[in-house]
Amino acid sequence: MTMDCCESLISPATSRRALLLGGASFAAWAYLPKFARAADGRDPRLIVVTLRGALDGLATVAPVGDPDYAGLHGSIALASSGPHAALMLDSFFALHPSMPEFARMYRERRAAVIHAVATPYRDRSHFDGQDMLESGFAGPGRVQSGWLNRALEALPRGQRVMSGLAIGPTTPLVLRGKAQTVGWSPVALPQADDDTAMRLVELYNHRDPALASALSQGLQLDKAAQGDDMKPKPGTNNAGAMRLVARGAAKLMSADDGPRIAALAFDGWDTHANEGGPVGRLAQLLSGLDGALAEFESGLSERWRDTVVVVATEFGRTARINGTDGTDHGTATIALLAGGAVKGGRVISDWPGLRHASLYEGRDLAPTTDLRTVIKGVLNDHLGLAEGVLAETVFPDSETVKPMKGLVG
Repeated sequence: MTMDCCESLISPATSRRALLLGGASFAAWAYLPKFARAADGRDPRLIVVTLRGALDGLATVAPVGDPDYAGLHGSIALASSGPHAALMLDSFFALHPSMPEFARMYRERRAAVIHAVATPYRDRSHFDGQDMLESGFAGPGRVQSGWLNRALEALPRGQRVMSGLAIGPTTPLVLRGKAQTVGWSPVALPQADDDTAMRLVELYNHRDPALASALSQGLQLDKAAQGDDMKPKPGTNNAGAMRLVARGAAKLMSADDGPRIAALAFDGWDTHANEGGPVGRLAQLLSGLDGALAEFESGLSERWRDTVVVVATEFGRTARINGTDGTDHGTATIALLAGGAVKGGRVISDWPGLRHASLYEGRDLAPTTDLRTVIKGVLNDHLGLAEGVLAETVFPDSETVKPMKGLVG
């Protein structure tokens, strides 16, 4: 007789725990180490947002000062004047008009752009590109753990203990690993009513008091995240859904004993057709991202001052539009930083130019900044992880990739 691998390793009591903890998003919360305030009095939070599908960095933060940009991006190119004018960040770069909240944060020096950035990956497969983005290794298929989980595990326990929050129906690879995390899925699934939930707690009070306590705390936290303002309104689109996800996560992260590190992903950024320029499909997606950043800011309240949000994608898109007014898989793109702890108000870029001779393989924006140097800079300055730990554990075999300094203040 063949026995399921889980049944062969897990006792009935442990199986019961696993099933119950999986059903109540935060029932495991009581088992996690609680946060210890750092000696310097800071209370840092880090949120990693992955945009799956490959964001068109040239359409999001457009190099309107580059003489070759408009010709390459054609009908979807942003312009510094006219209807739907882009939001000028400086004399060379302009932000998509669907991101006014990010533009405000930028003016307030609480947001920054890193342009012409990429992971070491160059082969344009979504699957492998996302694997490398989230695993932190220099090649795909290497491990089943992510750089953010390894960073969480490497935090100095005596000084700063943090717990991780995985947002979504499954834990993103970036937060999988040995360090304990909890998950919250904001999807509209049928929920047990309060009476049923409390009967379950009462049952386990008699049979498993520790689990009953955990379940009770989990239900309270889940209720906090799923308040009345979390109910989707009729006609809610992708942009509205992004805001709701961020709103619930911010509620949980703003609590004194809430998670300090979180990871979530927004899908749908593969704009092969009808990308839309200043209006259309990409505009709706960017509006949702912009709204999500604003929800983090308002929901975290005073915690926002010690927060960094990192927004990254697996690779960019072609410099030249295709025949269906979209863009195909490319190479370099942008990374975004937002939060009260960010030293913002700037676009950081070693700009390669868009002349044909400057394009990567004659088609893509050439990468001049390794995304790992950006993330290392945040982890080093914001969470206090040493360069050696970053090079050996968080991003293995990356000694030559040094943390970017001055991103966080």
